[in-house]
Amino acid sequence: MFLFKTLVASFACGIVLAGCSSPESEGGASSNVEEVVIYSNADEEAVEVIQEVLDEAGYEGQYVFQSFGTGELGGRLLAEGDNTEADMVTMSSFYLESAQAKHPMFKELTFDVYPQVAVPNYYAPILGFTGAIILNTKEMAAQNLPRPTSAKDLANPIYKNKIAMVDPNGSSTGWLFIQDVTATYGMGAEGQKIMNDIRTNAGPNLELSGSGPIKKVMAGEVPIGFGLRHQAIANKAQGLPIDYVDPSEGNYTLTESVAVIDKGENTNPNAMKMAEIIVENARPKLLTIYPNVIYDGETVAPDNQIKNSKTYGEPLTAELLDKHRAFFHGQTES
Repeated sequence: MFLFKTLVASFACGIVLAGCSSPESEGGASSNVEEVVIYSNADEEAVEVIQEVLDEAGYEGQYVFQSFGTGELGGRLLAEGDNTEADMVTMSSFYLESAQAKHPMFKELTFDVYPQVAVPNYYAPILGFTGAIILNTKEMAAQNLPRPTSAKDLANPIYKNKIAMVDPNGSSTGWLFIQDVTATYGMGAEGQKIMNDIRTNAGPNLELSGSGPIKKVMAGEVPIGFGLRHQAIANKAQGLPIDYVDPSEGNYTLTESVAVIDKGENTNPNAMKMAEIIVENARPKLLTIYPNVIYDGETVAPDNQIKNSKTYGEPLTAELLDKHRAFFHGQTES
């Protein structure tokens, strides 16, 4: 168990979470260095792990968290570049790449990382997540519904008002589903019809939160949803009437990474040190929460192993996400 002081205040820019204030640090950096400002789109449980390892390393009171939604933080990075208050970010990797392409703003890492999939030298992955079709087995049986095996199956009219989906305008979890559809069926007439029919079937159960669908499935409000795979596995393991289906089209993965803002001589000297600590010390704990293998030597339980893992056929960028958001809402040409 760890101790930290959380200051939570609602601002137009996001939510501020600060580490405990203390006059001196037992380790880490000198107390006369300015606090490291960390912008993050991470879930609450990931933020807690990051704060825990930073505090244990002696940086308690020497950093401030500001939490944002993925789209909001991505927009800030693309708009502000290195002219930002942040010294370090933990963020969806694709947004980091888009921001770096628009205006180079991240420092090359001074420590080595060896993920299984090659990444640019200015960020290090800290967690990964994938989606799945989630079922309430009790409601499926009660409503005599066939078990879907693919993303395309959710376009079947039999599921009208019986599925909950994630709107990609609210959460990148929804993008995992769109990748299934577009990679397999394209963005032309076939793919667009499938997507339109699925959106229609979701009806009032189109959620802006990535956890919205699984909450509705667990509550029995709908028998089917699309959400984070590891959450379904965890609930099933607890004996709840929850099961999951890996779509036959495959499982796509998104990662979140840590990067340091390059402010030249004004770069906070502690930012890179903290980034290294997060990768080395937080990664093992984050793997238990988000059991997706990223680095060589990592292992996860058999249920968390993905048998049909897929990589999207073109680079994931903020621009591609915008195209796929329009596709999801039927705003592209067929």
